[in-house]
Amino acid sequence: MFLNRETRDSLHPVEAEYLHKTFMYLAGGLTLTAGAAIGLHRYGVSQRVMMANPWLVLGVGLVASIGGMIGATSLPNGHPLKVPSWLLFNASQAAVLSPLLFLNPAVLSRAALYTAGLVGSLCYVGATAKEDKYLWMGGPLLAGVTIVALSSLAPMLLPRTAFRALAATEALSLYGGLAVFGAFVLYDTQRILKHAQMVRAGYMAGDPLAESISLELDFINIFVRMVQILGMQQNRRK
Repeated sequence: MFLNRETRDSLHPVEAEYLHKTFMYLAGGLTLTAGAAIGLHRYGVSQRVMMANPWLVLGVGLVASIGGMIGATSLPNGHPLKVPSWLLFNASQAAVLSPLLFLNPAVLSRAALYTAGLVGSLCYVGATAKEDKYLWMGGPLLAGVTIVALSSLAPMLLPRTAFRALAATEALSLYGGLAVFGAFVLYDTQRILKHAQMVRAGYMAGDPLAESISLELDFINIFVRMVQILGMQQNRRK
């Protein structure tokens, strides 16, 4: 399906450079998040996160993550708080993800490899597809991610005796989330290219740092679900 498809003309050098800078920030953000998560795990922060009230972790994590994301995306280039906001965003992601390091390193390595391959492939498809082919998905994806988010909260809200409901919401969160965030990679890549065209035309100021955050969130959400799926497969083999 992806091989026999309509493709766009070659990118203008300005658009290609804008996309390249966005991917550089994406790689930098993911490296910072991974490095910080490892450091926090070694200093015992991940254990404290596991022992803390899940609602407290969720609340503090959301406040720090959203606060950093708003600062990184809304502040203009050159503002003294823009990069610190980006660092805060990555640090908050690292703190929330650090408990994953209690899992088998082989599972984490495979999940990271699969996620990198999937996201890289989808970015390529989005970047080379016919112009605006995936931009129509914004509305449906917003509805989809809302359903996935609500299903992720189900274990905190439903009684443990509701086995079928919990199993259904878990499957929806895992596999539905994988599909939704995979589609988000296509959508976000084409949205970034649309912004690159507007930058080239002088309609807006470029901000690759801000653009990278949406792709970073896509990557992290896909990675977490890959870890869960691979972990479940490993448990079935035992």
